[in-house]
Amino acid sequence: MKIGFIGLGKMGSGMAACILKSGYSLTVYDVQGDSGKFKEKGASWAASPKKVAEASDVIFTSLPGPKEVEEVALGKNGIIEGIHEGAIYIDLSSSSPTLIRKIYELFNEKGAKVMDAPVSGGPEGAAAGNLSIMVGGDEAVFNQMKPVLEKIGDKITYCGDIGCGSICKIMHNCMLITTQAVAAECFTLGVKAGVKPRVLWQTVKDGAMGKGLLLKRLLPATYFRGNFDKPAMALRLGFKDMDLATSLGRELKVPMALADITWGDFATAMNRGWAERETCSIMLLQEERSGNIEVRIPDAEIE
Repeated sequence: MKIGFIGLGKMGSGMAACILKSGYSLTVYDVQGDSGKFKEKGASWAASPKKVAEASDVIFTSLPGPKEVEEVALGKNGIIEGIHEGAIYIDLSSSSPTLIRKIYELFNEKGAKVMDAPVSGGPEGAAAGNLSIMVGGDEAVFNQMKPVLEKIGDKITYCGDIGCGSICKIMHNCMLITTQAVAAECFTLGVKAGVKPRVLWQTVKDGAMGKGLLLKRLLPATYFRGNFDKPAMALRLGFKDMDLATSLGRELKVPMALADITWGDFATAMNRGWAERETCSIMLLQEERSGNIEVRIPDAEIE
């Protein structure tokens, strides 16, 4: 199997190196120019994405975002101009599900298959081959390519049709980044209120938040099952804690924009008579705002 790899940045260089170490024939390209270390280790250098595609049965891209993916895949001297019938294009970038679905349709007209497979784990994970990979596309193609994907990742999830991998990745990153914003509110308020940063960090790290209990225990036991009436923590207690936090913010003149929004949802839930339900009942309000989208997982799949 001949493999092509386009995009040799911090993530791409690590993944390409793992593929090369596994014994595959590798052709590489990067907009920044030649990469001596790959040539020294036996890889071939191509002059364009088109040339990579012409030389490869499978083409990977690892690029900064949708603009670059579209240019490399569909632009002048792009992959689409060189890809042959039966070849497979796999985009590892964090990119747009709408774009990869467009690429899927255009490549399908040429008899080529497309998968989106964004990764998570950072440059260290890329170099070590232990990334999480979220894959969207035809399941038969996923099964065909899984042995290759296992050279760059140790946690590989088939997410569904084309674009589903990208959706999972951007939802993951949205949760992570938004949590950072909430953390900034709480850390600045806590320090201004008189706690040393190291102590506050330690207490958060040692508590339920730091142990990851939201995703590991609370949501599987309650929200994903639709089980809100036997609370581990009653909503009224969560409201009390949010009231204390936002009141302290006002007292010390620390903006708590995201916490204030959450306080508003708790107030709405309290007014609906949900005081004795599980705290995460407030998530039902977002389901309503989204057009009554229910997020539920069968018990057997949770277990």
